[in-house]
Amino acid sequence: MDPCKPKLYHVHGCDSREYLESYCSDKPDMPLRDDSLIFPLEHLTKTFKLGDIKGDILIDLSISSIVHHLYAACEFFKHIIVLKVQDRCILELKRWVDTRTGAFHWGHVAQLHADIEGKSDQAHDKEGEVRSALQHVLKCDLEKENMTEPIDLPPADCIISAWLLNVICKDQNDFIKYIRKFSKLLKPGGHFLFIGCLGATYYIVGKDKLHVFTYDEEFARKALVGEGFVIDRCEVKKRTNVCDLIDYKAIMFIAAHKEK
Repeated sequence: MDPCKPKLYHVHGCDSREYLESYCSDKPDMPLRDDSLIFPLEHLTKTFKLGDIKGDILIDLSISSIVHHLYAACEFFKHIIVLKVQDRCILELKRWVDTRTGAFHWGHVAQLHADIEGKSDQAHDKEGEVRSALQHVLKCDLEKENMTEPIDLPPADCIISAWLLNVICKDQNDFIKYIRKFSKLLKPGGHFLFIGCLGATYYIVGKDKLHVFTYDEEFARKALVGEGFVIDRCEVKKRTNVCDLIDYKAIMFIAAHKEK
């Protein structure tokens, strides 16, 4: 592989722990805090609190070993099924779920979520809720017709995908292809909650520079509508931080539902 060409997340992999330290940590100088932690938490919390999105099964298809976006979701579903393309992401996630020594610290996110909900004294309880919910973590192959073969997943009431489409898509056709594959995991009328970066071309994890598919809000909207989704809400926040880890221009949240 050309050493100057960015790597592909699901092909070449990256250090999941390094990703968490760079993009999700509680370091005081972590420049991406507002966009990578607070933005998704605020909009997911607001969306779930409306009470329209709930049910038996939530499927999560997101980047690395992140869990912070699930703090807002765990009380609304009986089962959360997390799908990962890399073994190292599964190991990192299970280390936290099982409270093993050396697990990544997510306590700051529990507190952020509690503050957003106005329940600052319940942060510890929420962390336990999320751990209890994450008992189904499976390896998936994005290129297979059944991504979890030989396991057949039941249709989901909701899918959350945070930043994964940014890093697995090479072009517009890929984006549409994966939206179609994700849609097949949803019940008719099921909800799709999408978080992504607009206008990005790369991100850095440790010493690795990785590819990001560049798209804008208009394209994302059209792609979802073209695959049978109705967009219920879209929020875009322009970037204000200064950081060389990633070159995005804005961050976007979309709540949509699959037409029956």
